[in-house]
Amino acid sequence: MSDFPPPPAFPPPPPAGPSSSGEQSDKEWLVAVLLSWFVGGLGIDRFYLGHTGLGIAKLLTGGGCGLWWLIDAILITVGSVNDAQGRPLRR
Repeated sequence: MSDFPPPPAFPPPPPAGPSSSGEQSDKEWLVAVLLSWFVGGLGIDRFYLGHTGLGIAKLLTGGGCGLWWLIDAILITVGSVNDAQGRPLRR
């Protein structure tokens, strides 16, 4: 009937990300919170979460002169920070 070829088959879209599958990090939220509040100015919290580059930057700047440390401590406490693989922290 028609001389047109069938339409191409498109692959299914990739998953939205690791957190959409329900996979959680092997890192504990409470440990990250305690590290952030007590030694966060040295970047230890970011090293723990696997963000090595941010940990080094935080270490060299003294926690961004205290401002970066405070913002990070709040973000980790409210659960807005994921590990380096993008997975939410275990609670």
